[in-house]
This record gives sequence, structure tokens and C-alpha cells, in this order.
Amino acid sequence: MIGRISGRIDYRGDDHVLIDTGGVGYVVYVSDRTLAALPRAGEAAALYTDLLVREDNLQLFGFPTLVEKEWHRLLMSVQGIGAKASMAILGTLGADGVGRAIALGDWTAIKAAPGVGPKIAQRAVNELKDKAPAVMAMGGGPVAEVLAEATAAPGIEPAAPIPPVASPGAEADALSALQNLGYGPGEAAAAVAQAASDGAGDAPALIRAALKHLAPAG
Repeated sequence: MIGRISGRIDYRGDDHVLIDTGGVGYVVYVSDRTLAALPRAGEAAALYTDLLVREDNLQLFGFPTLVEKEWHRLLMSVQGIGAKASMAILGTLGADGVGRAIALGDWTAIKAAPGVGPKIAQRAVNELKDKAPAVMAMGGGPVAEVLAEATAAPGIEPAAPIPPVASPGAEADALSALQNLGYGPGEAAAAVAQAASDGAGDAPALIRAALKHLAPAG
């Protein structure tokens, strides 16, 4: 299994990049969002990868974080969502956006991805909602560390890291804190997702905002 690719980008296509890892080039399919964040051809990059094995084809899909890779794996487990639809969802919402949509039961956000209808969006939310807390708790370390490792190869110049969409580490800390306070994983994840959607940034702000959402009305 190929879990990560690091090297120099030789070519950028509409939905993929060719990464040279020292004489061997790998075609890695990526979402629109990831493609836009990757550096130019000739510069270093690193992506976590998932290998899709079909009877007549092998395809590598690339992700800037392990959290996004995990969401791809989970989305692919939903009937009616293939690799193309999963990449469309991640390209539209990003990993954090998918997590918030799933945690909040917001299937309309999932439906905003090209080629994803309402029935499939609702199915994705229903089947994955209980799994959102575990994925949010993964956090996801900075991609800069991965890119730094990629530039260690001889002849590869440093490149700008892929900027994270939000701060999954803060969400994971807030989620853990709420669960320690006795809230269930599902309600904690939904509250943290709502707090993040409201604009709360660091872990303390997320916790305060989430507690307000969890407070009984009246």
C-alpha cells in the first residue's frame, strides 16, 4: 500500500499531478481545493495517498492531511459515493467542512458538491454522523512537517506548505474537553462543529461557544 508520496511536481493536470520521487513518477489524483493549494511544477510537495484498486485500473488519490484521507475512506464506504464524488465533496467543503456538515447533519452542504444528489447526501450524513467525533479527534498535524521531510531529498528546493483550511487540532482538543465533561461524542461533535462554523478559532473559544450551544434553553 502506498500511503504517502513526496517529491517534485513534474506536471499539473486538471485533476491530478505527476510527482517525481527520484526517478519514478506517480500520477496522483487530487481535489480542486488541494490542486489549488499545491506548489507550481518543479517544486516539492508531499501528499498522503489512498490506492484504489480496480480490476482494470489502479489510481492513487492524494490528500494534504490524514484527516482528509480518512474522510475520503469513510465517504467511499457510503453506497452511491465513488472516488469521483468523494473528491468532489472534499473539494467543495474541505476536510473540516465535511466534518462539520456530517456532525451537524447538514446534508444540504454535502449536496452542494457537483454530482451529489440529495438522497446520497442524506445517506452520507445518516451513515457517518456517529463516526465524526473519531475523525475530528484525529486532529491532523501541520502539513508543513510533511513538506519539510519531502525537501530533505537531494536536489529538491523548499516549497511553501499547503495551508490548512482551519485548525483541526483545536477542534480535537475542544471535543476531548467536552467529552471529559460528560457530553456524549455525538452531541459534543455537533456543538464543536457549530462553534467552529460560528467563527470560534482556538480551543478555549471553541469550548466556550460549544457549551453555550449545549446549554439547555431558558
